Amino acid sequence: MAFIDVVEWDDATNDVFAWKFGQNRNNNLSTFTQLIVRESQEAVLFSKGQILGKFGPGKHTLNTENLPLLRNLFGIPFGGKNPFVAEVWFVNKTSPLTIDWRTDTMRFRDPEYGEMVPLAASGRYGLKVEYAERFLTQLVGTLLDFRARDLTKHFWGALVAKTKSVVTAFMQSNQVGITAISARLDDLSRFLAEPLREFWESYGMLLSGFYITSVDLDTSTEDGRKIAAALSDRSAQNIAGYTWQQKQGLGVANNALSSGGDMGFLGVAAMSGMLGGGAAQAMLRTPQQVPTMVPSAGRKEVFCAKCAKKYPTTSNFCPFCGNKYNPCPRCGSDNLTGSKRCVSCGTELASGLAGSAFGNACPRCGQQVSPGIKFCPNCGSKL
Repeated sequence: MAFIDVVEWDDATNDVFAWKFGQNRNNNLSTFTQLIVRESQEAVLFSKGQILGKFGPGKHTLNTENLPLLRNLFGIPFGGKNPFVAEVWFVNKTSPLTIDWRTDTMRFRDPEYGEMVPLAASGRYGLKVEYAERFLTQLVGTLLDFRARDLTKHFWGALVAKTKSVVTAFMQSNQVGITAISARLDDLSRFLAEPLREFWESYGMLLSGFYITSVDLDTSTEDGRKIAAALSDRSAQNIAGYTWQQKQGLGVANNALSSGGDMGFLGVAAMSGMLGGGAAQAMLRTPQQVPTMVPSAGRKEVFCAKCAKKYPTTSNFCPFCGNKYNPCPRCGSDNLTGSKRCVSCGTELASGLAGSAFGNACPRCGQQVSPGIKFCPNCGSKL
């Protein structure tokens, strides 16, 4: 029987936490075998399900003086060259290994919008082996080596569950939404590091650093993409200084012009909200035909003309921004105070007028006329 004279690990790499000696052969050791442990390494010997001993940096002879259990397990006496079989594990205790992490989707009720939004968090953490025996007995098992990818795979479920729980708890307790969380990442990292440090200590590892680099909308989901687009649109509106209703009105006008036809009454109403009544009316050069419109019945909800959030028509004021509900008498849509025409159907909003469903106004130029007049005195259009 051939005995192994020297046991060492001279090919340590940065992503390996632990490595087993003699992966492709029997570990026939003897009490003359030399164990070489380099700086930042630690060696642990196992035999018959027990730990024979642990060795730090240096050169060691595996005799009964260093391994008293050899006498109990194998009946090896003092002195002489006596064989025994053992597994030798080397543990990398160098500087912490940096590992990237990312959660899957977590649902969170945003305090600013009052709706459930999909979030995803990502970051990095640093780990090093602190207690080699605990690490080897609880994690390594029958593996031949233990790398960073094995650690991520082994703890993925537990790590993600704990991270998601703590992130949502922090945001909820501090009433921090998706638009403000980026300014609190340092606080959140410290808040999450403590429970994770206790978690890793139970496996013999030291959490040397933990960082959250982002908590943002999870755009891998359909609703996450929609919310991201809506937030981007709202930012553009705030910068450019236009409202949601004005954007919709401009879209109506652009569609009418790009189709090669005239803008019609709805187009004028839309442009009136964007440019003012006189400028929009000046764009008309041919008589327009007023479309037939059927009054809307049973409207239960309406979009606020100021913040564009939906609320019941039974409310006199928007519950989100406090804007007064100014309903169109024809379709019930909310309009900004002072608007001349409804942004949805174009109905005249001027008060105190009676007559047709559109009010007593010329559909071409907007000139107010008395009931019974058949031709507009301003532009000559037939009424």
